[in-house]
Amino acid sequence: MATINTNAGAMVALQNLNATNRDIAQVQGRIATGLSVASAKDNGGIFAVAQKMRADVQGFEVVGRSLDLATSSVDVAIAGGEAISDLLIEMKEVALAASDSSLDTASRSALNEDFKAMRNQITTIVSNASFNGTNLVNNSVTSISALANAAGTSTISIVDENLSLGGGVVTLAATASFATAGAAATLAGTISTSLNNLSSSLARLGTASKSLQIHKDFVGKLGDALTKGIGNLVDADLAKESAKLQSLQVKQQLGVQALSIANSAPSSILGYFR
Repeated sequence: MATINTNAGAMVALQNLNATNRDIAQVQGRIATGLSVASAKDNGGIFAVAQKMRADVQGFEVVGRSLDLATSSVDVAIAGGEAISDLLIEMKEVALAASDSSLDTASRSALNEDFKAMRNQITTIVSNASFNGTNLVNNSVTSISALANAAGTSTISIVDENLSLGGGVVTLAATASFATAGAAATLAGTISTSLNNLSSSLARLGTASKSLQIHKDFVGKLGDALTKGIGNLVDADLAKESAKLQSLQVKQQLGVQALSIANSAPSSILGYFR
């Protein structure tokens, strides 16, 4: 039936053209963002899963920073402990030299002054071996903790090592000095004990630092795996989208032509009245 009131062909052509235009807009969005699922309206389920995984990735980044802070605090403590160990070795050497009974009083007094200067330096090191306000060698904290998982429900703890003079590790008193060969010999023995204790403390700190680094590497791998998983879920295949865009553009041109042909159909009715 020929009619000018209802053009069914034009309606169909317009519907198809509109559908093609929507597909083109979708493909262009994917190309522009690089994502096949950029919002919940693209695919609600996939978007929700991807968002949860993104939250975990961000959480692992926070964990990494927490581990870095703890590692830095431990490394500073190790540096302080190693410096103290070097000083104790020198102090033992001085004390042994002063324990020589043939040494005159003036020489022993000079050695004592050297000994006290190094003793005071230990106190200075202990006071300043801190990072970001955390000091693991002056007995100011019991322990520190670093985040171990993205949920914040697990932590890694590092126990404080009190390296202060007169403490449980460095048993040498803060006022230690000598005036006689016997006193110097006693201090040499005390320093030997302190060195043994300090070696154990440094071993514990070294193990803690290594553990933190191992866990940071593990967390980094977890974050990378999640990031890859998110990409697998939401990233667009740009080669595929490019080919699809070209196909749709051709389809769009054909749709425009089809609509033009359908719109011109009613004008053929004029031929009936010539």
